[in-house]
Formats: sequence, C-alpha cells, structure tokens
Amino acid sequence: MSNYSEIGHAKNVANFEDLINRCIGFGVSYNPSLNAIKVANMNTLRTSALTALASAVTAGTAYMNAVDARQTIFDPLQKMGTRIISALKACGASDAVIKDALSFNRKIQGKRAKPIVKEVEKTETQKVAGPNPIPIDPVPVNISVSQLGFDSMIEHYSKLIDLLTTVVLYNPNENELKIVGLNALLTSMKSSNTAVITATTNYMTARINRDNLLYAKPSGVVEVAQDAKDYVKSVFGTKSPQYKQVSAIKFTKRKS
Repeated sequence: MSNYSEIGHAKNVANFEDLINRCIGFGVSYNPSLNAIKVANMNTLRTSALTALASAVTAGTAYMNAVDARQTIFDPLQKMGTRIISALKACGASDAVIKDALSFNRKIQGKRAKPIVKEVEKTETQKVAGPNPIPIDPVPVNISVSQLGFDSMIEHYSKLIDLLTTVVLYNPNENELKIVGLNALLTSMKSSNTAVITATTNYMTARINRDNLLYAKPSGVVEVAQDAKDYVKSVFGTKSPQYKQVSAIKFTKRKS
C-alpha cells in the first residue's frame, strides 16, 4: 500500500492543544469575548478535529486497501483473455466466433486498467506553501479517467463471456476457464471495482470534513488559533513573554 501523510494535519491539532494549554496558564487574564476562542470551545473544536483526523486516516487506509485488492483481481485478466482464445480455438469453434472473440480480447489487451495508485503517486509531489509544507492527500487527480479503464475492462470481459455461452463446443476441463469460473472472476471484478468507488467517496468525504474542521474560515483550528494569538497580543502586548509563548506555536495553512 502506498504511503500517505496525515502528519501535517496531526501536527496542527497537536499544536492547537499546546496553544489551549498556554491560554489556560494565563489564568483569569485570558478572558476573550469571542466565543470561538474561549477555552471550553477550543477544547470542543480540538476533540472534533481529532475525531475527523482519525476518520480520514481510517478512510484513507480503506481506500488504498481497496485499490490494492482490485488490482490483484484485475492483473491476471490479460493472460486469462489469451487462455480463453486458445481454449476457444482448441474446441473447434467457428472462424466467425473466433474473430468476434479476438475483437473483445484485443480490447482487453489494449485497455489495461492502470492501478489508481499510479495516479496517487502523481499528487504526492505537490506541496503546500509554508515553513512546514503539508503534502496534498494522495487521491487520484483524474479518477474518472482511471475508473473508465476498469469499467471498460469489465464490459469487454463480460461481452466475451456472453459470446462463449453461445458456443456449445466450448467446455474446457480447466475450472477457471469454464463459464462458471469466468463468471466468478467477473463477479469479483465488479465487486472490487464497486468497493473502490465506495472507498473513494468515503475517503473524500472524510477529508472534506477534516479540512473544514482544521482549515475553514473562520471556524477551523488554524483560524481560531490565530484569533487566540491576536487576543493574547491585545491583552499582554507584542513584546510580552505571554505573546512570545503563543506566537512561537506554528500552524500550517493549506492551499485553497
């Protein structure tokens, strides 16, 4: 499974906890009128952010596992297509049937579904500006194009099976080449493809929720942290030791 990073997001949440503790340490002097930066509300936001962060990690892991599982199922398909054609020729099928089967097999051979993980790796080089850049999450940049490849493979393989069911002579001894075996593979292909689609949606939803809690204006962790820093500056002054404590706590924004 390819690696993806939640480190930058987790660091922002950890630093937010540090900021909250510093504000608590200021005692009654820390008494903002803005509800969002009151200690109790910041703690609630931190708890929600931690939950969202954990959900994004879980969804990301499920997504990558689904991608890997699908690729394991689809990888042997080209070799299987070649074996099917050989079995069809060996059973004495007509030239017309073999010609049609070859047409489907050429599409299978020529439209190999590329692993989505290849698309994922393209996004890992993108960075967000700042002293501690946060890598862009590894979700495919062109899901629709990659997905079309898998959908096409399923369609071509399904049509090849439909053709084989019309050939009375096609009855190989090898279980995986029998119609039952081929349909079992088709079912696995469809199921694994659906699993990736579902996992992709879940991962994107989890990321959106996480990003809203961490980076949305004006209610996200990073924005609230800045408001809290500004309040400390207003109370104690720019050169005060109190403000130096909180200003030293760094938060990284995401590129919009």
